[in-house]
Amino acid sequence: MTPPLPAPTTDVEARLSQEWNVWLCTLRRDGSPHLTPVWFVYAAGTWWICCESRSVKARNVVADPRVSLALEGGDAPVVAEGVARAHRSGFPSTVVEAFASKYDGWDISTQVSPGNGRLLLEIPVRRWLLAGTAQ
Repeated sequence: MTPPLPAPTTDVEARLSQEWNVWLCTLRRDGSPHLTPVWFVYAAGTWWICCESRSVKARNVVADPRVSLALEGGDAPVVAEGVARAHRSGFPSTVVEAFASKYDGWDISTQVSPGNGRLLLEIPVRRWLLAGTAQ
């Protein structure tokens, strides 16, 4: 087994704070991948992603929490794996504030529509597959 890559460099950390989209790969019940771009916040080795609780990605994570994440752009690839924890309420205020700051006031704690709330995914990095350098 290949050892995990070290933590991201300062350059990668800067991209994680500035880039708007990450590609999130979840697994459908039949094991096939579901890949979608999402907004995110990254802090202290953890990705935070907010989505509608009825979305395909939300249903997939609840059934199988294993995920992969990749920043856009293949010149300096950043790819990680983790196991998601789903939060339906009680979102950490620091994460709510980070989303609002990064995405022009977006309040992730507001309900999408009646009966359709938000799900906050907490994804600690289990291992970095690529951390800014193609292999």
